[in-house]
Amino acid sequence: MPLAAITYDIKPGHEDDVAEIFGGFRRVGSAAVPTGDAEVATRILATGVFIRDDLLVRFIEYEGDLDAVARHMATQPGVREVERKLAPYLSKPRDTGTVEGFVATFRRSLLRCVSQISVPRVSHVD
Repeated sequence: MPLAAITYDIKPGHEDDVAEIFGGFRRVGSAAVPTGDAEVATRILATGVFIRDDLLVRFIEYEGDLDAVARHMATQPGVREVERKLAPYLSKPRDTGTVEGFVATFRRSLLRCVSQISVPRVSHVD
């Protein structure tokens, strides 16, 4: 499954404050991302957030359309709450108050994937 990574520029010395914000993150009820295209199944499979000094990185494992993932995240109450709570700790403001602003910020903060290796996933049926 593809991975994406987005960055946040954090003011130094606030790692614990930021960790606390993500510690209370509310996950959405379903992994499914509505796209309006029955042919393309888009899902957010997993996320992880890492911080060191002034850099926070959110990893997203997904399948389907990454732009649909960004648009979906922009409307999620938990994501909107995290973005609001992070604002005082950001060294560079993020325009995430609208879907368009969130998607543009998401694209700007996206790290370029230079390598991704994974093993095939198998489902076990008993």
